[in-house]
Amino acid sequence: MFADLAEQLRIREQKGLRRTRQIIDSPQASHITIDGRDYLAFSSNDYLGLANHPELIASACDGARRYGVGAGASHLVNGHSAAHHDLETALAAFAGFPQALLFSTGYMANIGMVTALAGREDAIFADKLNHASLNDAALLSRAQFIRYPHCDLAALEQRLATVQARRKLVISDAVFSMEGDIAPIRRLIALCERYHAWLLLDDAHGFGVLGEQGRGSLFLPENTHSHSHSPNLVYMATLGKAAGVSGAFVAAQPEVIETLIQSARSYIYTTATPSLLAYALLTSVRLIEQDEWRREALQRNIAQLKQGVRSLPWKLLPSNTPIQPLLTGDSAEAVRISQALREHGILVPAIRPPTVPQGAARLRISLSAAHWPEDVQRLTDALHELASA
Repeated sequence: MFADLAEQLRIREQKGLRRTRQIIDSPQASHITIDGRDYLAFSSNDYLGLANHPELIASACDGARRYGVGAGASHLVNGHSAAHHDLETALAAFAGFPQALLFSTGYMANIGMVTALAGREDAIFADKLNHASLNDAALLSRAQFIRYPHCDLAALEQRLATVQARRKLVISDAVFSMEGDIAPIRRLIALCERYHAWLLLDDAHGFGVLGEQGRGSLFLPENTHSHSHSPNLVYMATLGKAAGVSGAFVAAQPEVIETLIQSARSYIYTTATPSLLAYALLTSVRLIEQDEWRREALQRNIAQLKQGVRSLPWKLLPSNTPIQPLLTGDSAEAVRISQALREHGILVPAIRPPTVPQGAARLRISLSAAHWPEDVQRLTDALHELASA
């Protein structure tokens, strides 16, 4: 048994696909410390620079004094505190939905949401570049699992029109985590309404960053007239990325939220997230709403990076989000560049199969409002140096 595992690990290592963990000795920020060495980090999803914000730290401490450290039980026993309840109310209002429900992680939210709404007699239609959690959820549901080419709505419509099922669910990232592009949300909603399907939208990388006051992808100008009152829409966003803390929430119509409370196993059968985190997130939502300068700084960093890498031999994929993928194609090349940047004191992760398709390895550059212009310049200078070496 162990020899078989060792051989699989050897093969993974040989293909340049073995991953390793690194131990951070500092708070999450644009500059971090690993093993006593300081690095400029373009590897975090802390898009607004809130993960180490002093007001969030103070709120977490205040929340710990009020509620203690552990929730002690699941939400349906006696782990559901006033902080959880207040945060759900605030998130529902902020996202423009009647109700919201907290989950411990985005992965658990997707698993619970999909498996509660789809079963053996149903069909799930999924974008081929969806996050792994959505794919795993679809498989666990035991529904018919039908994938369509990335953002190809003609192909999706053909499948919706021909497949017979008790219930139809379309599941899609809003911002695709490895591409940085944005789903055609308004057209997806129109298709789902036409074919009486649910649309489950994962906005993990849009919430806090995109749209009016950072309310997410649904509040981009092209989507603002088609989101909040569609009964077909079920929305999920995470709280450990732009929000800077931890967890996730699902927002939808009351009947959907009550169904999740009664049937979502990843909600029912787990201890509630510590109340102190929910208490801190109330401060995070306020900062997201009021600190427009953070999104403005982020957009300036995105524009500067795009300008700085134009003449590189590696292609920057089209994205107007903090996720800026620099395509190398070859996994070994992605690892080589990532390691060389690390020697320059810069962290940019190499993304390889199976996270991305074969031949589509890349550097995933994650920008933050916490990066200064000189930080972005340092990265582009280092990339140009490596390209000319």
